[in-house]
Amino acid sequence: MSDILIRISGQAGHITLQRPDALNAMTYDMCRAIEAAIDDWRTDPAVALIIFDAEGERAFCAGGDIAELYATGTMGDFGYGQTFWADEYRLNHKLFHYPKPVVSFLQGFTMGGGVGIGCHGSHRIVGDTSQIAMPECGIGLVPDVGGSLMLALAPGRLGEYLGTTAARMNAADAIYAGFADHYLPETAWDALKQALQTSGDATLIEAAALPPAPSPLAALQPDIDRHFHGAALGDVLTTLRTEDSDFARATLKAMGRTCPLSMACTIEMLHRLRGPSLSLEKALDLEYRFTARSMEHGDFLEGIRAAVIDKDRSPKWQYSDMNVPATAISKMLMPLGKDALKLEESGMKIGFIGLGNMGAPMAANLAAAGHNVTGFDVAGTTADGVAVAATAQDAAAGQDIVITMLPNGAILRDVADQIIPSMASGATLIDCSTVDVESARAVAAQANDAGLQAVDAPVSGGIGGAAGGTLTFMAGGSDAAFEVAKPLFDIMGQKAVHCGAAGAGQAAKICNNMILGATMIATCEAFALADKLGLARDKMFDVASTSSGYSWSMNAYCPAPGVGPTSPADNDYKPGFAAELMLKDLGLSQQAAEAVDADTPMGARALELYRQFVEDEDGKGRDFSAMLPRFETRGRG
Repeated sequence: MSDILIRISGQAGHITLQRPDALNAMTYDMCRAIEAAIDDWRTDPAVALIIFDAEGERAFCAGGDIAELYATGTMGDFGYGQTFWADEYRLNHKLFHYPKPVVSFLQGFTMGGGVGIGCHGSHRIVGDTSQIAMPECGIGLVPDVGGSLMLALAPGRLGEYLGTTAARMNAADAIYAGFADHYLPETAWDALKQALQTSGDATLIEAAALPPAPSPLAALQPDIDRHFHGAALGDVLTTLRTEDSDFARATLKAMGRTCPLSMACTIEMLHRLRGPSLSLEKALDLEYRFTARSMEHGDFLEGIRAAVIDKDRSPKWQYSDMNVPATAISKMLMPLGKDALKLEESGMKIGFIGLGNMGAPMAANLAAAGHNVTGFDVAGTTADGVAVAATAQDAAAGQDIVITMLPNGAILRDVADQIIPSMASGATLIDCSTVDVESARAVAAQANDAGLQAVDAPVSGGIGGAAGGTLTFMAGGSDAAFEVAKPLFDIMGQKAVHCGAAGAGQAAKICNNMILGATMIATCEAFALADKLGLARDKMFDVASTSSGYSWSMNAYCPAPGVGPTSPADNDYKPGFAAELMLKDLGLSQQAAEAVDADTPMGARALELYRQFVEDEDGKGRDFSAMLPRFETRGRG
């Protein structure tokens, strides 16, 4: 095709982008042609390495050709864009894992889709005209094509800065940030290409490369880290707005041009990606969750209209006040279920025991992601896409992974006695129940003695989090066992923390929920007191949610109906997290405190209040935030 030239030159597979008038923007046909070529060359002994370059001096590749995406999206056809992105991400994945050297020459602009084909190879060469950026937030997307991986790996909080401001990197910056490897004056590029084609020897690149100039971004690193260390977009904006400096003013101006929802999701994505489980696969999955929804639920079409179609540079963004609610971020980044990005067919065999309100949606999310899930529940409940076993032993037999979600430690021990003898040697047992620490440790030891790996991984996030795939997992077990379980946690949740050895996950859960129980009581007490002082609840919320009264109980799960984000309080306190479950968790915390002689007076008092609420009042079957109507009617006596 005229847009791209694909051939074998000497010992090199050579791909040249040929759309200089369009800054070599990549079309869907170009994407498919590149994939077909590298697939053919993967096992071709005549091809020792791959070379990517482009015609023209202005750009290697300034991104994807978005005209067709806009045309189809405005007609309500979201499938074309989803297919384009899925196929493009598959190409990015293949380039990243390619078994032969991939050499790219990145002159001029390399942005968006250009990063996807130019910056995942093994040898990325930049010169004096190079300008690399991830400007997707400016058009209502997030840094994608695997770019979020490089942003997450960049020094300090440089990733958040580059992703939200669309700042351009010169050659030295690109090497500093991890988007490029070698600097070489562009006048020497043709000679190097010829040598690579003749020899097939990629080691010639390092010998030819020169040291880059100092990186301007490196000099800005202290400013960037100071302002972009926060957990959310609002945290970043707060620090920038309170500092009178050239850096803060310039950064706020740049962020003011980009999409608030995209910036908020970019920061959330980078926080989820960082850590020992960071991988391109996880990055691409998160990116696709956003891009697949970007036309229907995001600002992508409006961003393209303002930047490319009408060119008025005045997009009408959602959340233009920069206050992006957490629910909007979760909506864009929740798992796609059966529509999830599929890079390879690699489904695992999973047994899931305990298909209750939490377990059933968790198992369904695993099945929707392509895993072969067999479930069992004593109540006979089922889950979408999950095969049914007659017994717990049948569900566990021959599986790669067995997951349990059970009511208490005694039942966990009983089920472990049943299933561990049935499990295949080397399999992994993941217990997501909330139980006492000693039961978790006993079951892990029993599994280890049987030649199995074990992880205790209780969850936080409630039924909504289980359904939406936004749970947080607190895991205990060996490093090796956690690494086996981590890809499944990424499907069922938004975050997994390896807390330590066996039992550490349960310890983290009961400590966390002791905080939650106590803070919810304090929050309910405060609202009841505000009522009696004549303070309007919305005013109380506005003050407390943005000052020292800030907490998850206040800001994300407010117990006052009609105030803050939607919560069970707005549904007559039908449980998202039932009061009796809070009672159970507080009981576990005090059992653990007694075992290690820890003084926990607030936890003990919270336990007594929830015991009274559930056993002596009307709390059973209600959400744990229904403490508020309890306090509304009570005096000090």
